[in-house]
Amino acid sequence: MPKQLLIYERAEPVSPQRHGDLAIRTGSNFSFASKVNSVPLMAAEFPHAAAEMAVVFAGQGDDIIPVVLLGVRDDENLFVGKDGAWQGNYVPAFLRRYPFVFSSSDDGDNFTLCVDEEFEGANREGRGERLFDNDGERTQYLQGVLGFLQAYQVQFQRTQAFTRRLSELGLLEPMQARFTLRNGSVLTLGGFQAVNREKLKALNGEQLAILNSQDELELLFLHLASLRHLTSTAERIGAGAEGESVATEEAPTAPETSPAKLDA
Repeated sequence: MPKQLLIYERAEPVSPQRHGDLAIRTGSNFSFASKVNSVPLMAAEFPHAAAEMAVVFAGQGDDIIPVVLLGVRDDENLFVGKDGAWQGNYVPAFLRRYPFVFSSSDDGDNFTLCVDEEFEGANREGRGERLFDNDGERTQYLQGVLGFLQAYQVQFQRTQAFTRRLSELGLLEPMQARFTLRNGSVLTLGGFQAVNREKLKALNGEQLAILNSQDELELLFLHLASLRHLTSTAERIGAGAEGESVATEEAPTAPETSPAKLDA
């Protein structure tokens, strides 16, 4: 399974032959995301996510994407409770589209709708919403799913253009965040990037005008402001966190303990 799929275990192309009697029962259980400490975030989601979560960047080269920080330790999502309930106000679209996802085998020219057959809400007993009717035609529910994923794909392309622009302008730099818990233990989170404020302020008028015309300057300010949530995210750990917990290193250094890595 490609790493970017993260939460998907067995995503299979949707077809009336294979899924003619398949039904999907969704609910408020997000246990499927309990082991990911970050997920991709689309540019359009910044205003919603940045209000309560840290928005950073992960990946290298052409594969850099914005991600939302959901935890500060490996295999831990601090926004999913023990009962699977989402403990936040905003749910990233990456998680809301589950158990569906688009796959592509031709460089993004064509997409195939897939469903994770291991999703606990997938069943053949008619519980929830069926994908196809008795004549093998798409149901209104499946049409809605397709519409949502098509809109997601459009936003993904816009987000790619946004991150490419940031790379071209040289605004991103590797960062680390260190957290001191009340029990005295230190956590280090690495593997992400953030915008360098000084480089942003050094852009010339033409560069700033381009960012502003694409509504991307606002996204950068939202990203920078969201970094204050690094501390509040760490405080979701049972013992809580204390002290200043911000990304202070300009580049990753060898930490005292092995750093957690972003999953996205």
